[in-house]
Amino acid sequence: MTISEKLSTELQKILSGDAWYGSPVYDIVESISFEAAYEKPPGSVHNIAEIVLHMIAWTEEVMDRMNGLTAGIPTSGDWPETGAPDEQKWQNYVDDLKLVNVNLIGVIQNFPQEQWGEPIKDERNREMGTGVSYEELINGLIQHHIYHSGQIALLNRIING
Repeated sequence: MTISEKLSTELQKILSGDAWYGSPVYDIVESISFEAAYEKPPGSVHNIAEIVLHMIAWTEEVMDRMNGLTAGIPTSGDWPETGAPDEQKWQNYVDDLKLVNVNLIGVIQNFPQEQWGEPIKDERNREMGTGVSYEELINGLIQHHIYHSGQIALLNRIING
């Protein structure tokens, strides 16, 4: 199995497959009502909608890095604003999360095998010639998705009892 096949399979597994740790990301976010998505329980820093937008933003940033752009903060910001609660807007966020990951899987599947071990363009480490490789970047995003889907599941449980 190539690195591209392995990484795209792992990403698909945690998004919509048989994730080892429990419910896949899409099952978790699809179970969230729009009311719960915008509720911020006492003591919470972010609501569910903010976390989903954060996941979208970082997936877009990872795609930019995979396409050779220099690492940075996502174009839409680290924690994009959700605006006023809106049912259609929440559904759009869920759909956008799916779409951006479909696009990323396409990038992963078409990425040149010989470049997986190369470092991404990251100015913070230019002098040392170090930084994460493209493979580490995708593994990091997979971990990021798992981490935040766990937060979403816990917030939903707090909100809905």
